[in-house]
Amino acid sequence: MWLVVSDSHDNILKMKEIEKIIEKEKITTVFHCGDFVAPFVLPYLVKDGVNFFGVFGNNDGEKLLLFQKSNGRIRPGPLEITIGDYKIMMMHEPYALKSIEKSNIYDFVFFGHTHEIVERKEGDALIVNPGESSGWLTGVSTVALIEPLEKKAKIIKI
Repeated sequence: MWLVVSDSHDNILKMKEIEKIIEKEKITTVFHCGDFVAPFVLPYLVKDGVNFFGVFGNNDGEKLLLFQKSNGRIRPGPLEITIGDYKIMMMHEPYALKSIEKSNIYDFVFFGHTHEIVERKEGDALIVNPGESSGWLTGVSTVALIEPLEKKAKIIKI
């Protein structure tokens, strides 16, 4: 099971809940689509035995420390990732999203920035914006659980 998170914006209370989800759901891979803000959220996401991928968002002010504290696993987006046979495109701002969706290159496209939940299929690709995990803007904190074999997403409130 994979977990997609975005726009955590330093909400440590929500990060503690996400940490519990990682353990409870036996998450194997975490994707964070940007706007961590500061590195002190990373211990809740970067776990031994769990793959972690992240991209910088427009509100990430401590980029050097985020890069260092994540052992280089947070990078500028868009970021192309391959896990097994799956090709994944990950980004914060959904620039060129329509072109990426229609390219038929990717199995999964994950993005953030808009704080709006998106869960749809475009051809064979599953397109997901998990919404905002912080809850600061909308008042609702959400993340996405991804079942990669079935290409299904489940948005859960935290």
